[in-house]
Amino acid sequence: MLERAAASIREFRLHPTRIRTASLVLALTLMLGATFAGPAPADTGWVRGNIRLNLRAGAGTQFKILGAIETGDEMDVLARGETWTRVRTKEDGKTGWIPAGYLESEPPPTLRLAQLESETGTLRTQLEKTRSEASQLRESNATLASTDSGQRGQIESLKIENYELRAGSRYQEWITGALILVGGMILGALLHRNSNRRPSSRIRL
Repeated sequence: MLERAAASIREFRLHPTRIRTASLVLALTLMLGATFAGPAPADTGWVRGNIRLNLRAGAGTQFKILGAIETGDEMDVLARGETWTRVRTKEDGKTGWIPAGYLESEPPPTLRLAQLESETGTLRTQLEKTRSEASQLRESNATLASTDSGQRGQIESLKIENYELRAGSRYQEWITGALILVGGMILGALLHRNSNRRPSSRIRL
């Protein structure tokens, strides 16, 4: 067994390309693992109860106070310990530690009530806007219908007027034709009468 291990070591020493290949494979494996694993997603928590907590630079009361958080504040949970929890505030992005046991996985009732009231107010505003737009559309539709009715009446009036103009034009044509016919008949009768009154061409001795 020892002889085989020694032979393997001598073989790796004699073949440095294999060592470089193994190192390269190991490095690629670590890079791919880091790429696909990525950072673990942070949990979200809300401060429960009517309380005000100090946000400290470390897990203990001896550390510096960075700020304060209150009931309903939302934050990312970065690490959980038995007595202290590391968090990052959503509002200003501060990172620090708070005593464990003061976070809930859901917003407190007061915050949820405020969110519901805000959403209700937004929905009411949207509803009023929709109603106003619907009323404007109805008025516009009524105006368009009235305009369409008036245009139809104008079209019918123009049709009747056009028909009357055509009938009047034909009536004038008929009168003109009749006058020409009557005038021709009168002219023919006069010519015929004059032809009967011509003196005889015989010579009397």
